[in-house]
Amino acid sequence: MKIIAIGRNYAEHAKELNNPVPTTPVIFMKPDTAILKDNKPFYHPEFSQDVHHEIELVLKICKEGKHIDEKFAASYYDEIGLGIDFTARDIQNRHKEKGLPWELAKGFDGSAPISNFVPKADLGDLYNLNLRLDINGETRQNGSTKDLLFSFESLIVFVSKYITLKKGDLIFTGTPPGVGKVAIGDHLEGYLQGNKMLDFFVK
Repeated sequence: MKIIAIGRNYAEHAKELNNPVPTTPVIFMKPDTAILKDNKPFYHPEFSQDVHHEIELVLKICKEGKHIDEKFAASYYDEIGLGIDFTARDIQNRHKEKGLPWELAKGFDGSAPISNFVPKADLGDLYNLNLRLDINGETRQNGSTKDLLFSFESLIVFVSKYITLKKGDLIFTGTPPGVGKVAIGDHLEGYLQGNKMLDFFVK
């Protein structure tokens, strides 16, 4: 199982970090040790003073494929969940300044909490889904898939040109605006279509 993540897939998030809005998907990866399940606490790493939350929809790949045609792409995922792409923003900024990869900022242990997954058939219009992150009872991120720059299907097509997708792989599809710093003691709650999917603490 591998985790493929998409950067800057909501224009307003790209703008809030003063990044250009991409014309093709921005791809990075996280190791499987980044996965954090069952609402276990996230332990704030000591090597960063600026870890940011990024709430995202996550696709679960259901069969193997490469060089996938767009007309078939929807059949390669059947479940959707919520995830958080925790990012050590201070490390990321230093690496961006030097033109270095992001992995240390994105792929550290526990940096990818995920919820349970639900059948996409139960969600209705996949391009009008609301995702929301509350911290300590206050809404910090509130977005909709209608604002995605690149559709789920186009992401599958793009990624599969370069990387074979296998059953169980996860695609983090990008975060809406409102990212910000988390602190020890914070209580994070993630919602998909108003249903609570994530509920854990930072320790």
